[in-house]
Amino acid sequence: MADLEQRWPTNVDGRFFVDRECIDCDLCRSTAPRNFARSDDGGHSFVSRQPQSEQELRDCEQAMNDCPVDAIGDLEEVQV
Repeated sequence: MADLEQRWPTNVDGRFFVDRECIDCDLCRSTAPRNFARSDDGGHSFVSRQPQSEQELRDCEQAMNDCPVDAIGDLEEVQV
């Protein structure tokens, strides 16, 4: 599970985030291209836009579930 305290500062505010475990595999950017982008400075993905539709929400959830290193988090699932 992604660590809220390790999230990249480049993530836009909102429900989903990417943490420092990201290995820049491109899965999230392929699965939800409207919502994830690559940071060329850091060689990792980040949430560039929070979901704006039901389809984008499903795409972000799919990217989170498929992430090979569990680097995508969902604030609705984070235990505080």
